[in-house]
Amino acid sequence: MYATCQKNTNLALFDFDGTLCKKDSFTGFIFYALSKRHIVKQSIKILPWIQAYYLNIYPAHAMRPKLFNAMFANANADEILELAAEYAPRLLSQLDHSLYQQFLKHKHNGDDIVIVSASVDLYLEQVCELLGVNLICTETEIKDGFFTGRYSTADCSSEQKRLRILESYDIHQYHNIYAYGNSVEDLEMLSLANYSYMVGESKTLPSLEKEEKFAEQ
Repeated sequence: MYATCQKNTNLALFDFDGTLCKKDSFTGFIFYALSKRHIVKQSIKILPWIQAYYLNIYPAHAMRPKLFNAMFANANADEILELAAEYAPRLLSQLDHSLYQQFLKHKHNGDDIVIVSASVDLYLEQVCELLGVNLICTETEIKDGFFTGRYSTADCSSEQKRLRILESYDIHQYHNIYAYGNSVEDLEMLSLANYSYMVGESKTLPSLEKEEKFAEQ
């Protein structure tokens, strides 16, 4: 079922890590939530894949679920989610100034805003609640009060970003679509947009002045 939208509303799609947020939020959460001993112990178990990832041999979309499994399998869900609730507000201080100002312009216009991220729901749900926007991301699995270490959805990157957006939003009902990303994993999402911005490549952010006037009609 599609999310409802007002006629002539715009849709703004923001990647999170490296785009709206300057840091790698998942790595940051690992170090915030887990002991150094646990991190080192579990990292050794997957060291060949970590090395392959940093050598650009093992892809990010495969590394993320392996890392999540190593770090959070059998973790107490209540404890981790409590830490995630503490961690989420800290990410707001890591928002990129220019992208956040663009984000606020979209909010001022009354646009529908969605964070679309390959990172996990643990803390992103809290982030989006604080920002007052919707979320599409990689979702994690909990059974009997513990994380299984598995995802309950596919890794939300590349084509999955596009598919998840189309499952949730009837993009033809929007006046314009804006998308903001920072990597090749965002290209499929950016392909849906009338106006797109790629961090490190695009020179200027899309102008929203005309959209403010349109929104008042």
